[in-house]
Amino acid sequence: MRALMLCFAARGASALRPALRTTTRTLVARRAAYDVAQVEEKWQRFWDDDKTFRSQRNADRDKKYILDMFPYPSGSGLHVGHPEGYTATDIMARYWRMKGFDVLHPMGWDAFGLPAEQHAINTGTHPRETTLKNIGTFKRQLKALGLSYDWDRELSTTDPDYVKWTQWIFLQLFEAGLAEQKEVPVNWCPALGTVLANEEVIDGLSERGDHPVVRAPLRQWVLKITEYADKLLAGLDGLDWPAGTLRSQREWIGRSEGTSVKFQVKGSSEDVEVFTTRPDTLMGATYVVLAPEHPLALKLGNEDAVKEYADAAARKSDLDRTADAKTKTGVPTASFAVHPISGEDVPIWVADYVLGAYGTGAVMAVPAHDTRDYAFAEAFGLPIVRVVDGGDLPYTDPGVCVNSGEFDGLKTGKAKKAVTYKLSQLERGEKKVTYKLRDWVFSRQRYWGEPIPITFPVLDQNGAPLPEGALDPRVTDEGFEIDFSKPEAVPVSQLPLQLPETDDYAPGEDPAGCLARIKDWRFYVEDGHWRARETNTMPQWAGSCWYYLRYADNGND
Repeated sequence: MRALMLCFAARGASALRPALRTTTRTLVARRAAYDVAQVEEKWQRFWDDDKTFRSQRNADRDKKYILDMFPYPSGSGLHVGHPEGYTATDIMARYWRMKGFDVLHPMGWDAFGLPAEQHAINTGTHPRETTLKNIGTFKRQLKALGLSYDWDRELSTTDPDYVKWTQWIFLQLFEAGLAEQKEVPVNWCPALGTVLANEEVIDGLSERGDHPVVRAPLRQWVLKITEYADKLLAGLDGLDWPAGTLRSQREWIGRSEGTSVKFQVKGSSEDVEVFTTRPDTLMGATYVVLAPEHPLALKLGNEDAVKEYADAAARKSDLDRTADAKTKTGVPTASFAVHPISGEDVPIWVADYVLGAYGTGAVMAVPAHDTRDYAFAEAFGLPIVRVVDGGDLPYTDPGVCVNSGEFDGLKTGKAKKAVTYKLSQLERGEKKVTYKLRDWVFSRQRYWGEPIPITFPVLDQNGAPLPEGALDPRVTDEGFEIDFSKPEAVPVSQLPLQLPETDDYAPGEDPAGCLARIKDWRFYVEDGHWRARETNTMPQWAGSCWYYLRYADNGND
């Protein structure tokens, strides 16, 4: 039976061969008739000439805005992730057009950024040339994919008319008091001549080249997003987001209710201010810890040891310092703080697990009820006093106060209120709300970014405005100073403030960056006196924060 079936199968296959050969020849002929390159070129040219996908409003139609996240035009061109997402949005754009909607489906370029600048440093090619070339490649590839963009809406964050409005937005924030200058610790690598992100520093060395990195304070512009912390938090309520995402957002904002406590430095009028969410444990504070960069760290005695320790800490990133290292490090000052309630002396230490840029840069150490404080106290033989009844030390859960004098027997919730009230009566503390959220550092010491449209007065050695005929700050480094405390906005009529032409993009030895060296651009005369332009530039995402708005009317100036 099996042999008979095989025989029939063989005869059937033989009979089908002529039909299969005919079908194959037909398919080949059809493929030959469809010249892909010719047909694609024809219709893409027609779409361009006819402006088939142009966005225009008709009063009797509803509208849809199909937005893609615009790409950074890198030298390598599109990668597979670009068309994966762009195809999906293109399907939606075509669908809604066929449903009779007016559709806005634009594309543009997030074109400022470090890669083009690094390429310029390595090759001498101006970032503008590299960027324009890369944009041309991306645009050609997107058109070849047949995506239905309205190219009349095309924009680039590097276009002068776009930079103008990015700078204008910054000035609105500046005038509203939401953009200000601060000294911010940064990771400075002298060998590379650049500021590095925390992720680029490993064990005190640069990820690229293993060069020493130090923490150095640098004047920066910040946007005060902390002003909106409560509004951001409230805005999460009712959102149909995954629970994990909502939790991460709340943790990022990090709202904490607690108490601000002032420890007076013994024999001084100086105070060390700390913030704690557990004021109920205040009676167990047995020492105070300052960050190495705290302004009092080098003023409290034992300066040589403290300075040596601070210099070593400056070679670590914040990530390294806050990692759960097995070995705790620190150095004592020669000073004591006065406990605000008991009046007892508690030693003041300097340790790198406290960060100067976080909170007040100081903590009250309660080793019996804090894991890090406990490890530190164990390492250095410091007193550990239980003030909350409970399990094994370090005990960090709520409980009942013990060894706390007048607060003994109070449960954690009531003890917090009682201790805070006592501190307020003594004028040594008050209730306070803090956030993990930090203001957004909005400046970079780079060339290829939007210039920040701010200027400063230049002063002579007597602190008076430097007149034009006195000396020329473009040719000398002495006899004047820039008064950074009096920033002024560039008039809107003078926007955009454009980058100077240069072939020297390398950051160099000065953390302030290359624009600080281009003195013919930095210094200028206004009303008979010298002024200095801001030499920080905006971060890459300055322009990418608002491009979706510009698409709607990209020719409006």
